[in-house]
Amino acid sequence: MKIEIANLNENLSLDEEALKKLLTKVLQRGGEKRARVSVALVDDKTMAGLNRRYLGRRGPTDVLAFPFDQGPAGKDLGEIVISVETARKVARRRKKSIKQEIYLYAVHGLLHLLGFDHKTPSEAKEMRKKEIEALANL
Repeated sequence: MKIEIANLNENLSLDEEALKKLLTKVLQRGGEKRARVSVALVDDKTMAGLNRRYLGRRGPTDVLAFPFDQGPAGKDLGEIVISVETARKVARRRKKSIKQEIYLYAVHGLLHLLGFDHKTPSEAKEMRKKEIEALANL
């Protein structure tokens, strides 16, 4: 299992090891033993650019997940990109810590990489259940 985190925000102090442990548990529950995932913590400007380029949507979003093809040394699941600025705004509104919001976005992105989606109400319900299960173990 390999999880890489690139914190591109100078004003965010985050326990990267705790985030890695959380994502590792989600991967293990999903039956992944040799998966590789990267997480990038970016600003709203960067996220808006990615959102426009890859989804054709204007403005930043909270999290994007980009699946990769399987590599020769293991399963390269993909990259999770999280907007720290958006997480900070939403966390304030929800009266949560930014850490909790980032963990939620990371789990959400990882579930997308594992094949979960939320296009239908039943898919959304299942995905939310998985998020709650993962975050309850913190």
